[in-house]
Amino acid sequence: MMETLEESELCFPQLFNTSCRKLKRPHTETVFIYALLAFISLLTTTLNLLVIISITHFKQLHTPTNFLILSLAVSDFFVGLLMSFQILLTDGCWVLGDRMCALFCILDFISTSSSVGTMVLISVDRYVAICDPLHYFSKITVREATICICLCWVCSVLYNGLIMKENLKQPGRYNSCTGECVVVINYIASVADLILTFIGPVTVIIVLYMRVFVVAVFQARAMRSHITAVTLSETVPAKKSEMKAARTLGIIVIVFLICLCPYYCSSLVGQNTLFSITSVPLETWLFYINSCLNPLIYAFCYPWFRKSIKLIVTFKILHPDSCEANIL
Repeated sequence: MMETLEESELCFPQLFNTSCRKLKRPHTETVFIYALLAFISLLTTTLNLLVIISITHFKQLHTPTNFLILSLAVSDFFVGLLMSFQILLTDGCWVLGDRMCALFCILDFISTSSSVGTMVLISVDRYVAICDPLHYFSKITVREATICICLCWVCSVLYNGLIMKENLKQPGRYNSCTGECVVVINYIASVADLILTFIGPVTVIIVLYMRVFVVAVFQARAMRSHITAVTLSETVPAKKSEMKAARTLGIIVIVFLICLCPYYCSSLVGQNTLFSITSVPLETWLFYINSCLNPLIYAFCYPWFRKSIKLIVTFKILHPDSCEANIL
């Protein structure tokens, strides 16, 4: 009886000597975690898929800023998919093998770094739109935005492949038992990762948005004082739309930083050189949840997103020439 009980607590009872033990949780807690993970994963993938379909389908949305939002939605969509794997870990056992563990982790890192890179591009886009509006459409084009997005993803794949090289060569080399999913990044790589994917990008984002904020306040005061009324009356509509986009994307950037900082601050005290998927810390869950918040912010701030959702869920996008629909 005791032997049967001990075997039931193992991830792989047939590997009695090497198997990891299952996490002991009350049944109600396990069910709650399972339901919560399933809900967040489904909501994240669904909402971000709606963003992806909206921007790719409707031609009116083919702008540099929206393509940056599309890139962010793609990375958030992958985060939502990866979260679904956490459902398999409610008992603390990784049953998909060492190679899938390494693949899972590198995809997770790629999604994270591409999100950070896209946030930097969004900050640059808003900086040029607000601080140099006369040259915005000549400096920031759809073609240039697409090239920057592609470079961001390619660099993310190459960079994370480099720092995960040892884990990809010998998957599972750092596991202490069968049923565990652990990857280790050496000290030099972890310091470089901290600088390249946190300290550097966050500094750039904060500096650019501080500049955007100062210019936006100055322009608002100039408009209230009615200086050059004729000139302003001709340019206010464009400036208002750019300002609104800056505010919305500013909210997204702030929420992103709030969710990102705890994840990387743990690296400052040396806690993230070892990443275990079977014991994901709270700061990592906070970063995951950010991927669900972004499309919710779009829904509240962008009327075009709400209109496109209606057209998608009612299958009107299947109609001929639906891509030409006026949703702005």
